[in-house]
Amino acid sequence: MTEKFSIGGVDIAPGETRRIELPIVRLHTGTDMAIPVYVKRGKKPGPTMFICAAIHGDELNGIEIISRVISSRGLRSLRGTLIAVPVVNVYGVLEQSRYLPDRRDLNRSFPGSDKGSLAARMAHIFLEEIVSKCDYGIDLHTGAIHRSNLPQIRANLDDQPTRDMARAFGVPVLLNSTLRDGSLRQSAADLGVQILLYEAGEALRFDEFCIRAGYKGILNVMRHLQMLPRVKKNENIEPFVARRSGWLRATDSGIINFRKGLGDHVLKGDVLASISDLFGEEIDRVLCNADGIVIGRQNLPLVQEGDAVFHIAYFHEPQEVAENLELLQDSLLPDENF
Repeated sequence: MTEKFSIGGVDIAPGETRRIELPIVRLHTGTDMAIPVYVKRGKKPGPTMFICAAIHGDELNGIEIISRVISSRGLRSLRGTLIAVPVVNVYGVLEQSRYLPDRRDLNRSFPGSDKGSLAARMAHIFLEEIVSKCDYGIDLHTGAIHRSNLPQIRANLDDQPTRDMARAFGVPVLLNSTLRDGSLRQSAADLGVQILLYEAGEALRFDEFCIRAGYKGILNVMRHLQMLPRVKKNENIEPFVARRSGWLRATDSGIINFRKGLGDHVLKGDVLASISDLFGEEIDRVLCNADGIVIGRQNLPLVQEGDAVFHIAYFHEPQEVAENLELLQDSLLPDENF
């Protein structure tokens, strides 16, 4: 912990906390833009972990999660270093948009380049200044606009240390997710950084349940990594791993009436929703294609034929997943230690 540690040319000593504005590029108006970074170094040695939110500018839950983490009294006992980035895509947050002004998806632009497009340059800076200096990371996301996700962890679960982190997070559903070219997870993995992706809630909305689950999950992971002291209280949420998931699409256009919601246990052949015309007459139904649990769902009551409506994770024992979701809900009370 005596070695030099710096971000954006700013040195942070052991036991020190700094808020840094990491410069990215200048707007055509002459306005300088920067990524806000919070760095806290413990007095004792330990791992370095980053948490980040709003890589997609309309995904806001993670901003509040990070605010609660950095305000946690538990960080007084921090070992190692925590780097918290509440907003990566500052442009997107300003515009309440998933994308950057050049219409590129930042999470498909890694590892980036210091001489490329705006997205490439932002990805390059974030990777070089933040990710490359870490051992672990947690990337916070939500569903897209008009779509909600059940709290879930997506990760490379074939990697045992990553799988252990995912289990420690403490949500009922773990989805084994392959690495996508251009994603932060892919570039982090290439650097040897073990990373989780937390999905929960809907774009442009704060969801208190999803925020509490994310906040508690991050602290659980930090305890698992011995960055924070262990606590005696420990709810046993045994997660289930889904190796496969898929979206079910609307089979006709009209008004959709949902019969199943997030976290519901569904069986092959179950009616998930009915589609009616403008006069209320049913014209079709959305049927489940296999046993599983609903981990994502459209919220808009209007559908076009082919719209993705339900995201189903397929399990051998989905009923127990639903029961563990109830256990998670019961456990998300204010933590006296934090």
